[in-house]
Amino acid sequence: MFSNLTQNFEKLFSQPHDFYVRAPGRVNLIGEHTDYNDGFVLPCAINYETRILVSSRNDDQVHVIAADYADQSDQFDLNSTINKHPSFLWANYVRGVVKYLQLRIKSSKYPQNTLKGLNLFISGNIPQGTGLSSSASLEVAVGLAFRHAFGLDLTLADIALNGQQAENQFVGCNCGIMDQMISALGQKNHALLLDCRSLETKAVAMPEHLSVLIINSCMKRNLVGSEYNTRRLQCEAAAKFFDVKALRDVSLSQLFDAKQQLDPLVFKRARHVITENARTLDAAEALTKGDLATLSQLMADSHASMRDDFEITVPPIDALVEMIAPIIGKQGGVRMTGGGFGGCVIALTVPEKIEEIRAKVTKDYPLYSNGIQAKFYLCQASEGASVIN
Repeated sequence: MFSNLTQNFEKLFSQPHDFYVRAPGRVNLIGEHTDYNDGFVLPCAINYETRILVSSRNDDQVHVIAADYADQSDQFDLNSTINKHPSFLWANYVRGVVKYLQLRIKSSKYPQNTLKGLNLFISGNIPQGTGLSSSASLEVAVGLAFRHAFGLDLTLADIALNGQQAENQFVGCNCGIMDQMISALGQKNHALLLDCRSLETKAVAMPEHLSVLIINSCMKRNLVGSEYNTRRLQCEAAAKFFDVKALRDVSLSQLFDAKQQLDPLVFKRARHVITENARTLDAAEALTKGDLATLSQLMADSHASMRDDFEITVPPIDALVEMIAPIIGKQGGVRMTGGGFGGCVIALTVPEKIEEIRAKVTKDYPLYSNGIQAKFYLCQASEGASVIN
């Protein structure tokens, strides 16, 4: 799908591009809704990505064209206050990243860094609205484009944090830091154990014989308008009850000691986060050892916790997990991945099981989805964002 970008760029901007940036989507192996609770996550970057072709301008205008939205275009001035676009949601991710890059530079020890105008031509093959982080990928790609164009003194982690800030404060979704960090810092053939408090990362090698199969339920979700922010508020209420910064600081025994004083719903939300943190650390260890039986159980427990305690799965997603789990057995695992309320299921499995999974899902899933067929993406754990000259 990227084959005609170069020619189209020249047609649209009447000049060749100078370089392009790429930033991958991600799938989270385990560790759901733990990131904004200062917990642990275990994602890997995938071989589906956002690409932005870039050329310089001799003014302070940023001109953006989105190939995947029928070449819709946006233009804004770096010398004026950057406000939301009245009708294009995709444009707000770009505007937000640039706005917070400007603020970050002004407040940094490198205020001599400045932004000038750029032409940006955006395309991507990450399926949107599926929990594979097309938005975080876009944020990281835009940040990297400006860093490279103007030699900004920012690390890839800074680029990730800037993207999160844009999504939280400009777009209006209170996401954690995981999606942007894995898009920026992913490593080929590895997952990344990320401590969302310290931002320390540890590369975790994926067993060579394990395939990453993503099954898209094709149940559309929209986090900005969904119950994502409600879950975050419930977690914050639990942390406030215990007078700690985040649920990361509460043990399971502390939680059970306080069960009678807590709102039952808040208790369930907190139990998910606390147990999911433990599962994530255990899963990283199991992957390192190639212990697929333990991984299988951890992923099953994670899904049950998302379904029963955090209540973010939907019946078609639960059906997918239930039909795939017996096929994989103890040779991998399966669970919902992403923010919830639709989206995708991740199956870690030996390659010889993939066709059986495809056949089973193709035959049975439409019974649970009003006839909708699922889509399959066979992925590799890929490297993070990069610039190609």
